Amino acid sequence: MTEAMVRKKPGMASVREMPVLQDGPPPGGFLPVRYARRIPSKGPSAVAILLAAVGAFSWGMYQVGQGNRVRRELKEEKYAARRAILPMLQAEEDERFVKEWNKYLEEEARIMKDVPGWKVGESVYNSGKWVPPSTGELRPDIW
Repeated sequence: MTEAMVRKKPGMASVREMPVLQDGPPPGGFLPVRYARRIPSKGPSAVAILLAAVGAFSWGMYQVGQGNRVRRELKEEKYAARRAILPMLQAEEDERFVKEWNKYLEEEARIMKDVPGWKVGESVYNSGKWVPPSTGELRPDIW
């Protein structure tokens, strides 16, 4: 198809004889060119993220509080059990102490039998207060 037929001007001898045909916009104009950077808003908003974070923090602190309460109850239960068996344990320790103290006094009497004026079991301190023997003192088997 020739240019003459496209422009509907038959019989042209030269291109110079062609009428000027300039392209123009379509009726009503072109659509506006989108040149701005438009990023779609994906995901939750900042307010939603803040509310979720506050909610998660609040729930976590609630759980910590519940755990503290349970731990406090277990601790109190353990201490109550210890308080309940303390008299029995103290009685057993007192019985053991009296037996060891009697052995200690017998050993002291045997060792100090030749010392004139020695009183078995008398305190060498003048404080007037009873002081329990230090650890290991009532263990003649390890002297």
